[in-house]
Amino acid sequence: MRAMSGDQVTEAVRGCVTTLRAAVDRDWSAVRAGRLDWDCHATAVHVADDLLAYAANLAGRARDAYVPFELRLDDGTGNDGLLHVIETTGALLAAAVDTADPRVRAFHPYPFRSADREGFAAMGVAEVLLHTHDMAEGLGLDHTPAEGLAESVLTWLFPHVQPGPEAWPTLLWATGRGELEGRPAVDAWRWHNNLVIPAERLTLTGLRPAAARDLRLGGDGGFTWLGGAPYEGTREAAGFMVKAYEAGVHRPDFGVFTLVRAEDGLAVGGIGFHGTPDTEGRVEIGYDLVPEARGQGYATEALRALTQWALARDDVHSVVATVEADNAPSQRVLARAGFHRAGTEQEEAAREEHGMASGLRLYVHGG
Repeated sequence: MRAMSGDQVTEAVRGCVTTLRAAVDRDWSAVRAGRLDWDCHATAVHVADDLLAYAANLAGRARDAYVPFELRLDDGTGNDGLLHVIETTGALLAAAVDTADPRVRAFHPYPFRSADREGFAAMGVAEVLLHTHDMAEGLGLDHTPAEGLAESVLTWLFPHVQPGPEAWPTLLWATGRGELEGRPAVDAWRWHNNLVIPAERLTLTGLRPAAARDLRLGGDGGFTWLGGAPYEGTREAAGFMVKAYEAGVHRPDFGVFTLVRAEDGLAVGGIGFHGTPDTEGRVEIGYDLVPEARGQGYATEALRALTQWALARDDVHSVVATVEADNAPSQRVLARAGFHRAGTEQEEAAREEHGMASGLRLYVHGG
């Protein structure tokens, strides 16, 4: 897995500056930046301002709003100086990303009001790539970033977007900047940082497609695991998530979460949904722990936190889980988390309507 880091920010900024330097003698204020309402000068300042704001929020661990300042150029700053500002603010973001603790999250409004260091790196890269495209389009310059950079942005910030044949045209389409054969035009869009749900001793950290793919292929998904590796059930769940992403049906709110222990940052298991809620507001949940973490109440804690989060939504009325008839420890976990054994009729309906295997028992919370 190619983790998002300061290296990708630096690479994107280098490409931006190299592209725009070919038009450094032009009047950027007189040229509209592609399809934007801004001119190229205003767009370049916006890029630098965002890079600085992301660096400040991450380094300052902003909680509820952006750090209250903004970038202002000195009077008389020319295009060459503006490019130097972009290089400098890019270096600040790269440094902030590379020195941040992986558990740190800071304010960003979309969609869950926070992002981790990989999220800030990906947002910085996205700003640079997309707005360099806008300015290059306006100035008549060629600009095609490395495919790996575009793919990283998609797999870290656009988990709801089905991958296309090539990453860069897909990213342009997903942000309303181009067409993609067989897909409708995009009029409005937002990127999507991962969902994180705090519990008492754990943090439920939403998996991004890039991390899920790495787990499926035998990697660590960017986490340090208690015992050295995730349990096989976590890899299997990650594989299902990747299939949903590649099919264009993955919904990040109802994905897979890694259970990260707050005291030391070690991953101890996985939990997640088997899909989105059905028409009756029913959603199924599954979980596992590495052997070294069992018997300490982590599964109960995680199950309770994710279930409460789900039932607080308008589109979820009940959360269900299935367990083998002879798996008494898992049944006790479900009971401690507030689930109850379903009645005979409910279990029969689950077998007929949802394909539940005959050897499983059904547990229900809510509805």
